Amino acid sequence: MPSLPNQPVYLDNQATTRCDPRVLQAMLPFFSEHYGNPHSVEHAMGQTAEAAVETARGELAALLGAEPREIIFTSGATEANNLAIKGAARFAAAMDDKRRRVITLATEHKCVLEAVADLAAEGFDPVVLPVRPDGLLDPETLRQALATPTLLVSVMAVNNETGVIQDIAALAPIIKQAGALLHSDLAQAVGKIRLDVTGWKLDLASISGHKIYGPKGVGALYVRRRPRVRLAPLFSGGGQERGLRSGTLPTPLIVGLGEAARLANAEMAQDADRIGRLRADLLDRLRRCIPGLRVNGNDHARIAGNLNLTFPQATAADLMAALPQLCVSTGSACSSAAIEPSYVLRALGLSDQQAQRSLRIGIGRFTSAAEIDYAAAALSAAHAVCEAGHPVATDT
Repeated sequence: MPSLPNQPVYLDNQATTRCDPRVLQAMLPFFSEHYGNPHSVEHAMGQTAEAAVETARGELAALLGAEPREIIFTSGATEANNLAIKGAARFAAAMDDKRRRVITLATEHKCVLEAVADLAAEGFDPVVLPVRPDGLLDPETLRQALATPTLLVSVMAVNNETGVIQDIAALAPIIKQAGALLHSDLAQAVGKIRLDVTGWKLDLASISGHKIYGPKGVGALYVRRRPRVRLAPLFSGGGQERGLRSGTLPTPLIVGLGEAARLANAEMAQDADRIGRLRADLLDRLRRCIPGLRVNGNDHARIAGNLNLTFPQATAADLMAALPQLCVSTGSACSSAAIEPSYVLRALGLSDQQAQRSLRIGIGRFTSAAEIDYAAAALSAAHAVCEAGHPVATDT
């Protein structure tokens, strides 16, 4: 095994990202001297907070290609996804809209799948479509599902496990022609690929702060104004955020999200170039040392920093046990007793055994070449030990 680094090597940037130091610096004053309530616009302290919130709203809108007033702040993408899906369905039902079909994909994030499934208890018709082995949705499969009048389709732009990029721009006209609303979970896409919610004809889109080097606990929902998309709020309150998301806004977190969006807009291209080169180097070195290594998902339609790999012999659990200083993940639900096979990988056609031999590696803005060196050598060595049938040794 290669020598242990001084600190853990973090390669799980699809799970969360380090808060950029520049984001932290932007946030700090709003935890201390600028602590006013952004809704207390009668005095100077409240006005300062409100102005900071609106600046952040503008930065996020610019990153998405939206208008600032189309951005609704939430606690994160899970809340935004629930508000989009359940809010659209419940408003339509209240308006006596007869459409009950709600469509999503088998590879969506759990919060989308569960939000869609929850609607069955309210009389809706949840439909979960399969994807091709490369992780992409077949447009013809979508067309057939839309033959039944459909209220909403939810398709994530970038998959959180495989990094596969769905062709939203090509799918949107099919959905629009059928008269359905289009929602996209953009949590893994923001800051990694160029987005244009207006050009893509999105009606609703969800964002998470901690996926783009911002703070945890904040996100946003894009809600199209023209033509206007109407939602029923998830909970009652003071009517903040256009009446869609009541509650006092967390000014420091929103300032951090805005700064993260500004940095992403400015640095996305150079980040993607550097991260892509690190990813290519890691994959090349692993392939040379581990014949039979498989990359899951489309080879080309994927973000720069993701590698979802199936190893020919070692299980993910054994590799992770052998390498406690390497922070990677299975991308699946875990318990204290076992690691469940990834439902996303099974949706791509992998067997349970193949899914159990799969790891997700996420390279990010703060990943160094030295960390890639360690990961390549450590994973290769650990796999060789497992392949030889020797007990897996845990470094201490």
